[in-house]
Amino acid sequence: MLAHMVYFKLKDDSPSAQAALVKGSKEFLSGHPGMIHFSVGKVADAYRRDVNDRDWDVALHLVFEDHQAHDTYQSSPRHNQFIAKFKENWAKVRVFDADTL
Repeated sequence: MLAHMVYFKLKDDSPSAQAALVKGSKEFLSGHPGMIHFSVGKVADAYRRDVNDRDWDVALHLVFEDHQAHDTYQSSPRHNQFIAKFKENWAKVRVFDADTL
């Protein structure tokens, strides 16, 4: 399996902009072939410990059954539509990919 985690820091980090990115993630990024887990959400305000990295606004966590499923997702029309629609508001995007058992 491959875990694909994406952390978005937004230029406009207002609650409405965060909600739009969450909604768009659900619309364009969920339900792809070979995807076995999808979740998206905003930074948890309740957790402000020294170890918490809070330099992001919206997190996307996906797990794919294998690398091929991930690679197919990356080039899918829906994924590209998501990028085109939302990228102008991204100040920074960090991607973490991990092979999982």
